[in-house]
Amino acid sequence: MKKTNMSKRVRIMETLDMYKHSTRQMTRKDRDASNVTELALHLVQSVIDAAVTFVEEAKNPIKNIKWITHGAFTAERGRREIERFILTWEHQDRWVHHTEFIQREDWIHSFHYIYHVQWSPGSARIPVPRTSASAFFTIKITKSKPPDAPIDVSYIFEGQSLVQRPGMLRFRENWLREIVESKHILLESVPF
Repeated sequence: MKKTNMSKRVRIMETLDMYKHSTRQMTRKDRDASNVTELALHLVQSVIDAAVTFVEEAKNPIKNIKWITHGAFTAERGRREIERFILTWEHQDRWVHHTEFIQREDWIHSFHYIYHVQWSPGSARIPVPRTSASAFFTIKITKSKPPDAPIDVSYIFEGQSLVQRPGMLRFRENWLREIVESKHILLESVPF
């Protein structure tokens, strides 16, 4: 009798072990299927995001202006061109800005004209804001280019390392907002 009991136990244990093993396999299969599903969902979401961006840019292309040529350039005309370019940016009316020529740098093969554009969010409650955001434009005039060649323009926002070129990237109002908000946080943390 003990042998029969023992063989029943072994068969039952083997059966239980087989169920455990198949459960583990199903879990692995389910996990693999879950990973594939997550990857597929991520891929589909990326494709949808890219399509939406493509359609938005087709409907609302990145705006730029036709910049003046080397021969028509003066420091004041460069400032006016920057103002004209900034007018193509979409932002709320509460943002006001001022553009000023800072300096001319004489390099070996070119002149660099540096401009400072200062932005601030004005309001009736606070007409003179405590903080502002800055953008620095550089107009490069190459000494060896013909007078009918267009000027080379680049700009950078304070606190950012990305050098931007007109017509390459859409202006985002939140860039200004983030700069101003980070300055507010810094000012609030410093006791006076």
